Amino acid sequence: MFAIIETGGKQYKVSEGDLLFVEKLGAEEGETVTLDRVLAVSDNNGFRTGTPYIEGATVTANVVKNGRGRKLHVFRYKPKKNQKRKLGHRQPYTKLQITAINA
Repeated sequence: MFAIIETGGKQYKVSEGDLLFVEKLGAEEGETVTLDRVLAVSDNNGFRTGTPYIEGATVTANVVKNGRGRKLHVFRYKPKKNQKRKLGHRQPYTKLQITAINA
């Protein structure tokens, strides 16, 4: 059984027990999160898709960790003008463990 969910502007294919890194959610570590934007579900009854979401379908997950990713270095410059700028960026994320798919 798997589901396709949408969170943070991205789509993920999840099954029970999966670990997933998503864009940061406003939940603390150890909390339970319910994701209700389910695009498709595959189970014993076959494959179902929503228009755009399936009514009443949810995915339940536990928040394992909130953190920040590796640093990305952004370097901007203008040639022949001695103008340089070096920036760093660390994207925040939430690590989820999928516990149940309710369809």
